[in-house]
Amino acid sequence: MGSSSTVPWERVRRIGSQLTTPLHPDDYLSLVNPLWTSRELRGRIERVIPETEDAATIVIRPGWGWRWDHAPGQYVGIGIPVNGKFQWRSYSVSSPPQRKGRTLSITVRAMPEGLLSSHLVNGLEPGTIVRLAAPKGDFILPDPPPSKMLFLVAGSGITPVMAMIRTMQRRGQLSGADAPDVVMHYSSPTKERMIFREELEKLESEADHLTLHQLYTDEAGMFDPAQHLDELCPDWKEREVWACGPAPMLDALTEHWESHDLEDKLHLERFTLELGGDGEGGTVTFRNSSKTFDADGATTLLEAGEEVGIGMPYGCRMGICHTCTLTKIDGKAVDLRNGEVFDQPNEQIQTCVTAASGDCTLDI
Repeated sequence: MGSSSTVPWERVRRIGSQLTTPLHPDDYLSLVNPLWTSRELRGRIERVIPETEDAATIVIRPGWGWRWDHAPGQYVGIGIPVNGKFQWRSYSVSSPPQRKGRTLSITVRAMPEGLLSSHLVNGLEPGTIVRLAAPKGDFILPDPPPSKMLFLVAGSGITPVMAMIRTMQRRGQLSGADAPDVVMHYSSPTKERMIFREELEKLESEADHLTLHQLYTDEAGMFDPAQHLDELCPDWKEREVWACGPAPMLDALTEHWESHDLEDKLHLERFTLELGGDGEGGTVTFRNSSKTFDADGATTLLEAGEEVGIGMPYGCRMGICHTCTLTKIDGKAVDLRNGEVFDQPNEQIQTCVTAASGDCTLDI
């Protein structure tokens, strides 16, 4: 045979574009399979697996364009249609990176005030097509891992660490003479609400070098590193540490590690955005409608647009997914996370984390 019987999809698109103008070939391919599109990353919900009464693992089959090169511990953006409108959030991937099976998983706890988290856990049907944003994040498992590791997690903060633990187990890095020494301390309000508890207990029983400590805070109180760490893990100062959980816990860990000049060994993943900065404020002009809003220095440009009825694009509202990015035609804005100033014309800015620092005009 002089040629393969399989025609590359890129050739199909090029040929199809000559036959389907003015429509794009994706418009036709997505009718056959909604995952076949190069315009955006999509996925299909395969299963929703209950983990606890208020948490579930969502198994997603990514479509065209997804790359299986993310690192254990990273997060993905997911856009879900809720009441006819896509809502975006970012969640840590809880499954290990692997091509086998062609799926990835996120594990979500439904929050009382969380529209999307509640929908993911309680209202998402298998077969639903979702939008995806590529994996990101620096809270990752190094390869090879260090010889001594400590994981400090609480609540749903287990999710990125679970991807790391599962990856190490798959690679044979939890047993054997050369395996790292791994200690995990996991806090949960109750035994019943501890996500992945049975799997972790099984892993500990089978692994040579995994030690699991469980703390049920409704009975025993919160973990205090200053009081409990020396007893929990006497050699904690020698270990690389990954911590994920509520902000007060992470703040306490940061203070403790800094007090011992060991902050370089502490790796944190926060699920909430802290906008501690402040701009000068100013008049924000939205070019297409000529609407304006006099914003103070703490109001994001996204919020300013919504105040005057502009259909502002947004996703995670945390500066992660970049769905909110617009062109600032002129003027000055400041990033409320880190104080970075944007004062050049025609700059791309994330409106959910920037505020006016003087008058500015947005291209929308």
